[in-house]
Amino acid sequence: MNWKTDLKFWAGLAVSAFFMVLLFSKIDFSQLAAVLASVDAGFIVLAVLFTFVSYFLRAVRWRYLLISEKEIPLSSLYPATIIGYMANNLLPARLGEFVRAYVLARREKLDTPSVFASLVIDRIFDGFTVLLMLLITIFSLRLPPGMEHAASALKLGGATMFLLYCGVLVFLLLLKLCTMSTLSLVRFVLKPFPERIAERVIPMLGSFIGGIRLSSSCRHSAAILLSSILIWVFALLPVDMTLRSFGIDLPITASMFILVLLVFAVMVPAAPGFIGTYHYACVMGLSVFGIGEAKALSIALIVHGTGFFPVIIAGLYHLWSNKISLRDIQRAEEVHS
Repeated sequence: MNWKTDLKFWAGLAVSAFFMVLLFSKIDFSQLAAVLASVDAGFIVLAVLFTFVSYFLRAVRWRYLLISEKEIPLSSLYPATIIGYMANNLLPARLGEFVRAYVLARREKLDTPSVFASLVIDRIFDGFTVLLMLLITIFSLRLPPGMEHAASALKLGGATMFLLYCGVLVFLLLLKLCTMSTLSLVRFVLKPFPERIAERVIPMLGSFIGGIRLSSSCRHSAAILLSSILIWVFALLPVDMTLRSFGIDLPITASMFILVLLVFAVMVPAAPGFIGTYHYACVMGLSVFGIGEAKALSIALIVHGTGFFPVIIAGLYHLWSNKISLRDIQRAEEVHS
């Protein structure tokens, strides 16, 4: 780690510690243990299974995002995906994205910047799908009485974010189709700012958009869109399965609401694995539906655990089977730093 990564690590650790203390300071541990003991394990097995289906679908979407570069087999894409998400759970600052790009580029002899550019588009599709899910949730979910102001704020915030995201997509489309004109427009917009900003931003945008080579096939575009939807369907089901394992019967929109909160929670700087922020967001989301603190924290621990420990075990297996050492992972981190 360099000093910047080190600073992010310790800052994230402090944020996680704060939220964990906040959560556990009000919990009766005997009650927490009793609630955890009552879990229906069958639903937890399904939650883990659906989690891995979601990652497999990520590999499928990645295949179509890279298909203009090379037709890559899922036998390469899926292990790289799992290794990347394992690294996200263990390394600070979401360095797993760089590890994921590095592993695939090394295995398939591709340029790492081009592979990483595909992951930026991958995240854009994720963001768009999550915002669409947020809109569906806030306009269909009925919050308990007394939360009318919160519901109105959510609707306004969700609609605003969705429109902003659409603006980003339009900008990227223009940048790809009319690169020079769009870069000239960016330079014009940046005129009031110091020249050094434009000197950094313009080449960076040009390099980024040059690394994106999406297929123009309608069939490939449809596969990307369909897989994006299915990824989040199977990311949603583990939350719903976990609620059912505790005997809680809430509409699927409640699970969508909690999942959206979790997505926003992992954006907050925290310790590796999003410890603390993830659990706090889950508990706050469940409290909206009148679920007590001990049960809500139990659910948060299980939801986090089903996406944390199995992925680490699977990631270590794929490291071993692909003959990738931890030193190689560290090298990918150093390239990013």
